[in-house]
Amino acid sequence: MTASLQTPLVSVIMPVYNVEDYLAAAIESVLQQDFPSIELILVNDGSTDTSDIICRHYQQKDERITYLYQKNSGVSIARNYGLSHAKGAYVFFMDSDDTIDKNFIRSSYEIAQQNDSDIVVIGEYFMRRLPNPPALPTCAQLIRLSFLNQYPDIRFPEGIQPCEDGLFSHQLLALTQKVAGNPQGVYYYRQHEKQNHRAINKNTEKVVLQIPRWLELLENFYTQHALFESRALHLARFIEHEPFEFRYISMPLNAAQKAFLHELLKTFMHKNVFPYLKKQELASLSKPFLAFLKADTHQQFDRYYARYKIRRRKLKRWYIFLAEFVFIKKLKIKLRENIRKKFDE
Repeated sequence: MTASLQTPLVSVIMPVYNVEDYLAAAIESVLQQDFPSIELILVNDGSTDTSDIICRHYQQKDERITYLYQKNSGVSIARNYGLSHAKGAYVFFMDSDDTIDKNFIRSSYEIAQQNDSDIVVIGEYFMRRLPNPPALPTCAQLIRLSFLNQYPDIRFPEGIQPCEDGLFSHQLLALTQKVAGNPQGVYYYRQHEKQNHRAINKNTEKVVLQIPRWLELLENFYTQHALFESRALHLARFIEHEPFEFRYISMPLNAAQKAFLHELLKTFMHKNVFPYLKKQELASLSKPFLAFLKADTHQQFDRYYARYKIRRRKLKRWYIFLAEFVFIKKLKIKLRENIRKKFDE
C-alpha cells in the first residue's frame, strides 16, 4: 500500500457507472500521476457490472482512494456526493472511461499556484475560449475547493443531462476573474458506443424539453447574484454556445422542436440579456446567432443559415487556395491549420 495522505493537494472525483471495460485504465492513469499528493474519490452510481469489484480492488491497493456507493441517481448527484468528501485544495472531475496524461495534475496545479487561480482551463483546445469561456466540460477545469465552498448553491444540477457540466461551470466562471490556462494538460477522451451522452443526444425531444429548466436555473442564478448588468455578455455567449450551437444547429431537430427552441431563446434573450448588453458586446456575437434572434420564424433563419454555410465553404476554399502560393513549407502548413481552425469552430 502507498502511504496515506492527510491533506492531499488535489482531489480527483470520478463517478462510476457500468464501465468495467475502461475503469481500470482510468484509475491507473490517476494513480500513476507524477504528482503524489492526490486523493481519488470513486463514486459508484449503482453499477450492475463488475465496476464495484474493480473499485474495491484498487481501494485495497492504494490508501489514496476513497470509495463511495450510491443507488443509481445520475452523474450530477454522484459528482456532488464525491465533492462533499473532497479534502484537496483543488478538485478535478474525471470520467471513468477516459484517461489523463502523466503530468496532467501536476502541471494544472502548478499553474493554479502561480496564478492564484480559482479555475484552471486545461488543454489547448479549451484555452481558445480564454479569457472569458462561457462554459467548460469537467475534463477541462481544475477548481479551487475553497472557491466552490463559497457558493454551496452552485453544484451540478440534478436531473439535467446533457449540459449539467456546462451550467455548473458557467455559473462559477461568472463569479471570478481568476482564471488561468494550462496548455500542457492532455486528456484522452475515449469514444465508444456505450457513452451516456450518445444515447441522450439521440433523444432530441428529451433534450429540447430540458432547456427551459436550463434557462430557469440561469435566470434564478443571475437574479440571486445580481449579475445581469455586469455579466450579460457572459450569459449571451452561453446561450449562443449551448442551446443554439450545440442543440439547435448540431442536433437533428424536427420543425416543431425548432419552432419551440427558437421562440424560447428569443424570449429569454429579449427579457434577460438584451436590456443589459452594450452595443459593442452585441456586435461580438456570431452572425448566425444574431440572425437567429432577429428572425421572425425558424424557417426564415434556416434559409439564412443554409446560404451562410455555402458562403463559408466557398470562403474557406478560397483561403486554402491562396495559401498554396506561400512558398515556405512550414508557414504554408501553419496557415492551412489556422484557416481550418477559423472556419471549423
